[in-house]
Amino acid sequence: MRAIFLKEINSFFSGIIGYLVIGVFLVVNGLFLWVFQGDFNIFDYGFANLSSFFNIAPWIFVFLIPAISMRSFSEEKKQGTLEMLLTKPLSARQLILGKYFGNLVLVLLALLPTLLYVLTIDQLGKPTGNFDIGSTLGSYLGLIFLGGVFTAIGLFASSLSRNQIVAFISAVLLCFLCFFAFKGLSDTALLGSDIYAPEYLGIRFHYESISRGVVDTRDVVYFLSLIVLFLALTRISLTTSRR
Repeated sequence: MRAIFLKEINSFFSGIIGYLVIGVFLVVNGLFLWVFQGDFNIFDYGFANLSSFFNIAPWIFVFLIPAISMRSFSEEKKQGTLEMLLTKPLSARQLILGKYFGNLVLVLLALLPTLLYVLTIDQLGKPTGNFDIGSTLGSYLGLIFLGGVFTAIGLFASSLSRNQIVAFISAVLLCFLCFFAFKGLSDTALLGSDIYAPEYLGIRFHYESISRGVVDTRDVVYFLSLIVLFLALTRISLTTSRR
């Protein structure tokens, strides 16, 4: 597993992909938060907090993480190296986990420079340091869990096709549905009752819950369960493709 993990990291940073992913994430966030006027601009918002960043980051993750993970198994299938990897003394579980953590590290590296936003907010507060530390830490934890789930979804989509574009589109669709669709279904109130609340099944509800700064074990279990589910589906997909 360690060899696969290092191979994934090296493949990202031996070319332009890793730097491009981190650069795009930071540039897009920076433009919306500090340059473009509107609801996401922190200066226009008038309060020293990063709620704008944590609202826009999931939208960027929906496209960015599938772009990172689309090549994980699709490229192996296209080059015919997947069968070779699976026949080595390496289990499917080790292969999947190695690729999963390799992709996840790149997502975490993209988040790391955004800690500068926290320092900026700290200085913008009146008095200095007057911002909600609890909700900020909770929101970062929520983003890490969100990145973990989207990475697992991306790996699953990549295991379904040898075409990277198909894998990318499939992952974007799955990430979008898992994050936004359940809230939309809940808002429609199909059964005409508040008891019917499919939003509880969606990622957005648990992401917003943990972003309040209170770490509820139900939210943690939900995220970990989704990660395990999509990694298990990835294993099933790879096992089926070998037959």
